[in-house]
Amino acid sequence: MIYTVTFNPAIDYVVQMDGLEVGETNRTKSEEYYFGGKGINVSIILNELGIETTALGFISGFTGRALKEGLSKQGIRTAFAELDEEGGITRINMKIKARESDGSLNETEINGQGPTITKEALDELFARIDELGEDDMLVISGSIPSSMPDDTYEQILSRLTVDGRTRIPVVVDATSDLLLNALPYGPFLVKPNNGELADMLGCPADTTEQIVEGAKKLREKGARNVIVSRGKKGAVMVTEDGDVFVEDPLPGKPVNTVGAGDSMVAGFITGYVNKHDYLYALKLGSAAGSATACSPGLATKEEIERRLEL
Repeated sequence: MIYTVTFNPAIDYVVQMDGLEVGETNRTKSEEYYFGGKGINVSIILNELGIETTALGFISGFTGRALKEGLSKQGIRTAFAELDEEGGITRINMKIKARESDGSLNETEINGQGPTITKEALDELFARIDELGEDDMLVISGSIPSSMPDDTYEQILSRLTVDGRTRIPVVVDATSDLLLNALPYGPFLVKPNNGELADMLGCPADTTEQIVEGAKKLREKGARNVIVSRGKKGAVMVTEDGDVFVEDPLPGKPVNTVGAGDSMVAGFITGYVNKHDYLYALKLGSAAGSATACSPGLATKEEIERRLEL
């Protein structure tokens, strides 16, 4: 079973409108909503690709219940810790896409804060993670709410670590110190983008050679496998065996960046679980990330498989 952790999930409410006038009543042309959060995105794509998954994290209030029920209807198992809504509710993020008279598109986001995570709820999450067995995999991604300890990633990883390596494969998709502090625990996979890699290491990560060098440094710090996504330029992977794979970008017009990286993680996991082949897993991950980038929302299985054949 693949478990994903989303500390601060959300319902993303996306509206399309003709212009946005601040201080005035505005009316939408269309509305959509999506269940969001990096780990949840991973679970949705895994489920789409036929991989069993359980979403962990925290929910609260009527929005939390709606998120849980919505994922269940998609066939995704959940084991959320449920919070008292007096501390806040599962957040709603509003994405406003306003088409101006000159044809340009202005995008404005209003992101909710989310509920306060209590120590009791965090302990409940830890207890569920402690139960994971040798056939399981864990994906931890995204930022940590201000109500949680800064070392939450390390606390989770330390519970799973035996002799300097996590006892089950753990994927970490985070940035800055969250990622760097996770490396000594020997995570199975980390996936920064090239900009994040440059910021973490304090050196350029523009060319393939620079990215490979940076990925090797992350491996020296403890990561078993490193994928560096490059947006429109594809991806680079350095494996635990020392192999270097460069995946060229797939054709298509990107229309959406939300969830593309999460889709890459889910595609890679699917490829690895099915074939235990890093090159194939990278290709499927790249196809999934590209399919979401070229879709209005998270990609479907059909879109991913079509792009895998390009």
